[in-house]
Amino acid sequence: MQEYDLGIIGGGPAGYTAAIHGALGGQSVVMFEKDCVGGTCLNRGCIPTKAIMHISEVYEEMKNSAKYGISAENVGLDYKKVIEKKDEIVSKLRKSLELTLKNSGVSTVIGEAVLQDKDEILCNGEIYKCKKVIVATGAKPRQIKGLEFDHKFILSSDDILNLTELPKSILIVGSGAIGIEWARIFSNFGVEVSVVEMAEHLVPLADIEVSKRVERIFKTKKIKFYLNNCIEKITDKKAVLKSGETLEPECILVAVGREAVSEFEINCECVLGDACGKIQLAHFASKQALEEVSGVKFDKNLVPCVIYGTPEIAWVGKREQDLEEGTYKKSSLLISALGKAHCDDCTEGFIKILSQDDKIVGAHIVSKEASSLVQQVLIAMQNDISIEKLKEVCFAHPTYSEGIFESLFRLS
Repeated sequence: MQEYDLGIIGGGPAGYTAAIHGALGGQSVVMFEKDCVGGTCLNRGCIPTKAIMHISEVYEEMKNSAKYGISAENVGLDYKKVIEKKDEIVSKLRKSLELTLKNSGVSTVIGEAVLQDKDEILCNGEIYKCKKVIVATGAKPRQIKGLEFDHKFILSSDDILNLTELPKSILIVGSGAIGIEWARIFSNFGVEVSVVEMAEHLVPLADIEVSKRVERIFKTKKIKFYLNNCIEKITDKKAVLKSGETLEPECILVAVGREAVSEFEINCECVLGDACGKIQLAHFASKQALEEVSGVKFDKNLVPCVIYGTPEIAWVGKREQDLEEGTYKKSSLLISALGKAHCDDCTEGFIKILSQDDKIVGAHIVSKEASSLVQQVLIAMQNDISIEKLKEVCFAHPTYSEGIFESLFRLS
């Protein structure tokens, strides 16, 4: 029997963050992973999706480069090489993570771990006794009745990453981050895309103005979407919607979120990341782990959300529809007001700031670099910096960041 201070089941963002910081803090740490270290984020989510997204955007820009005076005729696409590049990036980052774990002193065991007791883990026939156990087993694609994955016609977000050929058409069920990002990717590659969403608007978790802007962008991109809708039945690869339309896509991507993986009968006192069933974001999982192992606190109400693509979509804090009328101020600045946006030919979007009692309580951004812009606002929010104090900050020109500065003076 081997003994450790800390045993971690799962090698995703929560697991590897807890492992590295536990080891750096002087604990003896063993981490178990049944597949590949890095979890969903590195292997089947954030990283591979963004790699493909970037290639799709390069392809889209090359097809439309004539307006910049660049001649790029007969632009071709070899999608197998796109997937090979994605795999190359994932492999490189995985090896880097494995090296970081090793250099930090973490013992990594590849195999399926079983929690035999609250302080005993069985893996590969060996028992590991741990003073503390953290379960971070992640999540898996959620299935819905009538749309069970067959991995050929009805695909999960895992399946979609391993296609070696692009479909001519695709129907995406759900318009959260996964659905929106893949709609953009396929559209950039010239695939005919349709999205069906049960809610009244796309991106239902976002501020209403963000949702409406995404809908406008989709119309411009000729991405069809069906709201207040769902697939009632599938017959001979024909999808019949509740509204009566019949669609005949080459395949269907079910992107209705993920559900926690819970494989242990014994109750573990510490469950982190997607497995805990709270906010399923890699950065939330990492912060949970850091708080648990190193005591670094974070505000669970101030977790930024980002949807990638052009333009990016990001938000943090309260949405306007959640605030009582007359209790807040807001500003909305069009990205087209910024010189940098015109230089980049990325004028679509806006910066929306919500405030109460001279403090920012919410930020909702549709813009190139929105993922970075929202972080600037979050730092101000978490540190309780007043709007008047923020006005004293000097923002560089020309940047997208100066849009935040301009927004501070438009709050009314």
